[in-house]
Parts: sequence; structure tokens; C-alpha cells
Amino acid sequence: MSLIDTLAERLTRHPKRVVFPEGSDSRILQAARQFATRKLGVPILLGDRTVIKENAARLDLRLDGLRILEPARADEFPEFVKKFQGLRRFKGLDELEARDYVANNNYFAAIMLATMGADAVVAGATQMAASGLRPLFQVLPLQDGVTTASSMAIVETSLPHLGINGHLFLADCGVLPNPTAEQLADIAVTTAALAHHLTNQTPRVAMLAYSTKSRDPKNPVIGKIQSATKLAHRKAVERGLLIEIDGEMQLDAALDPVTAKQKGVDSSVAGRANVLIFPDLNSGNLTLKTLQIVASARTYGQVITGLTRPCAEISRGASAHDIFGTAVLVAAQAVDHSFLYVHNPPDAK
Repeated sequence: MSLIDTLAERLTRHPKRVVFPEGSDSRILQAARQFATRKLGVPILLGDRTVIKENAARLDLRLDGLRILEPARADEFPEFVKKFQGLRRFKGLDELEARDYVANNNYFAAIMLATMGADAVVAGATQMAASGLRPLFQVLPLQDGVTTASSMAIVETSLPHLGINGHLFLADCGVLPNPTAEQLADIAVTTAALAHHLTNQTPRVAMLAYSTKSRDPKNPVIGKIQSATKLAHRKAVERGLLIEIDGEMQLDAALDPVTAKQKGVDSSVAGRANVLIFPDLNSGNLTLKTLQIVASARTYGQVITGLTRPCAEISRGASAHDIFGTAVLVAAQAVDHSFLYVHNPPDAK
């Protein structure tokens, strides 16, 4: 069973509310319909009610079990405006300016998430990444002890020996162009923590580079990865997280045990990595796109890591299946780990 199917099955016992700011998009409608039909929770569609209904009718999709909100007309709107004006970043905005912000679907969704009116957000289906990310970063606080928000993509391969039952967790593939060593350490720890939350398996984190255990620490690129590895170890210990971390290493040494042995890398991560941390956005994003196109791998995300509430910023090229899978991931992230992996009662078979 795939990770998405496993998590979907568990969500039926712990359903969640997922907000889609681009509620009239056909792929969003299809994904939301599937989410509701499988009884995983309540999809909340933001947008023009008439347009959403027309598009759903054209696709022959029912809207029962789905909630539709037009932000400027929603009952929550006046209260959201007040809360928005209370945000430190937006102090000094007059009411008219605040209303303009909150009427924007993305800001409305972010405030809805921050105020517990929803459990997760999936944005980005029809817009540039910055449009979906900016409201989330401006409204939602960072986790305690974390200074960096980043993103994680999950790759579902057809090779069960890779990663966790064929699933690999890649970061950062969508946010930080050139992270510092401190930021890479944050990315490694928050990505690993989420991978554990979703799978209940030990994260084995490979800090990737173009060399494996280089003897040239004066090289600034290699030096950054080596420093990030040490920092990530320290952060994991400070947070009490059981994470295996090793670096720097090349991708083949991270995933293939034979190659790791040939290159003299002997650790619990080498050849067995399931979390891959890239040195920069170029390498992470290009690897992800290559896997999508060349290997026809299923990918989900980007799931945003480091924030206090679950959210994702999907690609404009995402399919309805990809969007559904991403919605399942962020909804499952909203379920406490102890409940997500609690044993079924004897009569629940």
C-alpha cells in the first residue's frame, strides 16, 4: 500500500478540514470531491460560488460534503480583518487596506488556518509560487527553535527497496535558493521530523553534495555541507529527535549500498537514506523535475516545513491526483502522531 493510501485510511478515523484557495480550478474540484467521497474530512473551496458551481456541473461533480466560501462575504470576514490588523507585520494598516488583504483568497486561507478554522491549506494550483507562499509565511509563525521555513517533496518510486517502502523525502525543492549551513540544518531536522510523523519510520538523512567525505574542507561548498551536518546533529539532539544524519555524500552513495561501500562510507545512512537534503534550490528542484519527467515518478508537495500549521504549495503543473495526495499529506500532518499511528481497536478491521 502506498503512503498516500495508508494515510488516507487513517484519516477516515481522524477527518480534517483542508482549504483550497483556488476553489474553482477543475483539478482542485476533482481532488476535493475525492477527498470528501473517501470521508477524509471537509474540503473548503474559496472563490466565486457561481463559478465553482458552474465548473463542478461541467465536470459532473457533486458538491455535497464540500464547503464553499467567498472570502469578502464570509461570516468570518470581519473578525479576520481585526486579527489581520493585529499581526505584528501588518500593524498600522487601516481597515480598508486590511480588508483588501483578507479578501484575497490566499490571505483568507492563511488566517483561517492560523485561527483554527481549518486544519490545513493546499495552494498554488494556478499561480506563481510566491503568491501562495507569501501569505503563509507572513501569517503563520515558525515552530519553536526553528529559524527557517522550507519545503519538502515526497517522491513515490516503483522501487520498494528505496527510502521508506519506495518513498523518498526531498528538501528543499521550492523555497530557499542558496541556504546557509544554519538553514540547511533547520531544513534537515524539520524535514526528518515530518517524515517520521507521516511514516513512523526512522529518518535517515543524507546531506548531499558533489563529493563524498571530501578531504578538502576549505572548499566553501563542501565546508557548508559539513558544517550543516554537525549543526543538524546538534539540533536533533536538542529537540530529542531520533534521526540518523550523515554527510556530505553524493546521491549514489546515499541510496545504493554497493556504491556507498565502494566509496568507503560506513554509516546507518549510507546506501539507506530516505531523506535527501540538497545543498541549494537548483539541485533540489532540478532533481525533483527530472524524477517527474524522466522516471515518471509520482510526486507530492511541496509541503511547507518549519511552520506551526500544515500547508502546501503545489506546482501549477500538478494533476488532480497529485493535489489529492498532497491534501492527504497535510491533513495527516494535522493529526497528532500518537493518534495517527495508534493501533486499531480489536473490532476495527
